[in-house]
Amino acid sequence: MEMERLNANTIRVLLGNDDLAERGITVLDLLGNHKQIETFFYSILDEVDKDHSFASEGGVTFQVMPSQSGLELLISRNQDDEAADDDTDDAQTDDNGVPDFIRQQLNALDDPADHDEASDEGSFIDGGQADKTEVVLKLQNFEDFIALAQELRLEGASSDLYSYNDDYYLVLTFYANKASSSEIADQTALALEYGTKVNLSADVLAEYGKLLMPTSALETGRYYFKK
Repeated sequence: MEMERLNANTIRVLLGNDDLAERGITVLDLLGNHKQIETFFYSILDEVDKDHSFASEGGVTFQVMPSQSGLELLISRNQDDEAADDDTDDAQTDDNGVPDFIRQQLNALDDPADHDEASDEGSFIDGGQADKTEVVLKLQNFEDFIALAQELRLEGASSDLYSYNDDYYLVLTFYANKASSSEIADQTALALEYGTKVNLSADVLAEYGKLLMPTSALETGRYYFKK
């Protein structure tokens, strides 16, 4: 673990995958239980602020930037009472129980100016009005998902990544008004080089699995886990 004091109010912490493994957490756990994540971040703060001088004057906020090699964590000290009050808002979660301040960063892909990848997924979703074809793939490991994300640029489809019974599943949803049958076949064939098609419905995964990356999973994985 590397720590750098950027200024009086900000600490930058670099955690490699080995550092995360030693602490019993992975990058994907950042999309999991809110309390576990909050506890983890504050444990890192305790490690780098042993005399508690940094956080003694008020609350702190966290910004996390995952990468394939680990994550970068920015810990910022609130500079006034209003900011300290706002810190409680950072602990809010969405309907999936994912902390907002993490979800906002992991899924901040709506503005093309924020990154160099074209937004190839999800922006056209029409609320289920169009006919659609769903393909559910079981992936052997997370590395296979990253490899697939690097190769497959979806057209006329969305992608959702789930974990279920300790395995990873990718749901590809193709929309008939956006993708031809030949395009669906070609994109599915490429996806099958990295995963196995299974007779498991997206509804089962939605009900019993954990949604890790919604709508634009391949794009999200490609953006944050660059090779």
